Amino acid sequence: PEIEFFLLERGPDGKPVPATRDRSSYFDFSTDRSVALRQSMVSALESMGIPVNTAHHEVAGGQHEIDIDASPALKAADDVMTFRYALKAVAQQAGVLATFMPKPFDGVPGSGMHVHQSLIDTSGGTNAFSGNDDYGLSDVAKHFIAGQLHHAAGITAVLAPLVNSYKRLVRGFEAPIFISWARTNRGALIRVPHVGRSQVTRVELRSPDPSCNPYLAFAVMLRCGLDGIERRLPLPPPVEESLYGFDDVELERRNVGVLPDNLKDAVDALEADEVVMDALGDHLAEGFIDAKRLEWREYRGQVTPWEVDQYLERY
Repeated sequence: PEIEFFLLERGPDGKPVPATRDRSSYFDFSTDRSVALRQSMVSALESMGIPVNTAHHEVAGGQHEIDIDASPALKAADDVMTFRYALKAVAQQAGVLATFMPKPFDGVPGSGMHVHQSLIDTSGGTNAFSGNDDYGLSDVAKHFIAGQLHHAAGITAVLAPLVNSYKRLVRGFEAPIFISWARTNRGALIRVPHVGRSQVTRVELRSPDPSCNPYLAFAVMLRCGLDGIERRLPLPPPVEESLYGFDDVELERRNVGVLPDNLKDAVDALEADEVVMDALGDHLAEGFIDAKRLEWREYRGQVTPWEVDQYLERY
């Protein structure tokens, strides 16, 4: 997983703001305070048995990313849970707040948790996704991707489980809102990086955010990919050009769908998807849906500062 987060300080009014001494930008090498803090986080993770692949600054002020090494799904979920706890503890010791809220601020990118997936043959250790086509994909990989695309709407409530998650999943900011796949297109739901390197041939699902329950997220992701393999679902053509400028007519012409706009629509899609519901199990699915519908109702009853600014004096 590639886990993004913000480091925040308390402003004069006591509200969290991006760390004021954080002057870095995407993949920048800087000597500001946040670099030392991020390195302390990496050291803490590695001391707890979580190998770190990469750590760098992200696009927004105060935004960072730490990528942890690949591991079996259950171990990866354990690592994500430990990761979140450890980073919050290290940040608190330094007098700052680490938040995994998907979209804490307007006008800047939100925080995602892109998940790289491979299927490994346990008998021989070979990568079942590695193939010889132009994208380096096997038929197994193509069916796996097709399965996740087919169930993309149904798994969204699990991968992006908060009302706030859908403030991240909007046009722009390289948000992966389009149900398509590609090699380099960051607006696509799925990317296939590092083509041709058989040991790391993998599928990157870009819609999850770091607020999700990784056990549920990885379970439904795998189940939907396996459904594609079992049913031999055909993989649609990749879309490499940017889709953000396309209107609904052009998207329909290309047979490209869009992820649910909000938590309510995502929960409706989950409830209608038998494969995802079966992966969660009746008891868990019912409890999850009830909790998310309650969250949506509570949100719908709130009057936001944006509404007050827009309407109070105008009407």
